[in-house]
Amino acid sequence: MVSPQAKRQGVAYLVAEEDYSQRQACQLIGISRSSARYEKRQKEDEAELIRDIRDLANRHKTYGYRRIHILLRREGSKKINKKRVHRIWKAEGLQLPRRKHKKRHYGPQGEVIHKAEYPNHVWSYDFVEDRTQKGDKLRILTVIDEFTRECLALLVARSSSSVQVINLLEWLFLVRAVPEHIRSDNGPEFIAKAIQEWLAEKQCQTIYIKPGSPWENPYNESFNGKLREECLDRYLFVNVREAQEILENWRDEYNHYRPHSSLAYLTPMEFARRCAELPEKKEIRAFSDRLEAPILSL
Repeated sequence: MVSPQAKRQGVAYLVAEEDYSQRQACQLIGISRSSARYEKRQKEDEAELIRDIRDLANRHKTYGYRRIHILLRREGSKKINKKRVHRIWKAEGLQLPRRKHKKRHYGPQGEVIHKAEYPNHVWSYDFVEDRTQKGDKLRILTVIDEFTRECLALLVARSSSSVQVINLLEWLFLVRAVPEHIRSDNGPEFIAKAIQEWLAEKQCQTIYIKPGSPWENPYNESFNGKLREECLDRYLFVNVREAQEILENWRDEYNHYRPHSSLAYLTPMEFARRCAELPEKKEIRAFSDRLEAPILSL
């Protein structure tokens, strides 16, 4: 399909180079004369808006135009239309590279057992591996609240054990609350007898996914993918201390600044505050589709 701009360029070429009249050129190209004569008028704030969009795109290289639009609105440009941002986004060549589609594996579609219905209902935790600049292994323990999508903790170490997992969870239980369930795979740190007995003592029930079934832990798997794409793949870490500091800064941005598409482009902290305003858990369950949840004023 030929765009109107391309058609106008075709008419201009026929008139200037081939001695066609404008009427003849428009008939040949298939465009009305009024459209051919149209001259684009740039809005007064267009140049400033383009600068703002390019600045945000450079700072957040993995964000698409929808998140950039939300960030622009937060900074005071509430009258900016998403379509206008999309038009500038394409004109400036800021589109993200297309993701390579992996070969689809056909098989039974697993369901999420005990799907979270309110904050602190279900947490999930998992490990992500990375390397330092010298090639030393890094193991990152990620803990999230599946309902609010908050990242509760990121702990970096060279190796991991059930004792480290217990120490981190004990701190989170003190500063937040004890969740009703906690979901994980069958890694040795999570199925260790020590952590099972400790969680039972805290009255936190465990949910273990089936071996080789990551789709049964979709929220943490999705979070780990964002962590790798937006942080781990962008930085080279010198040591554990530097990695911990960088990841903690990213966690703060993820919770307080980054719009989350599954939360109607609220941040996890904004969504958590809205949940806290509701007096009963049963009212929070009504937000089964977060796009129906009222959006906080930004």
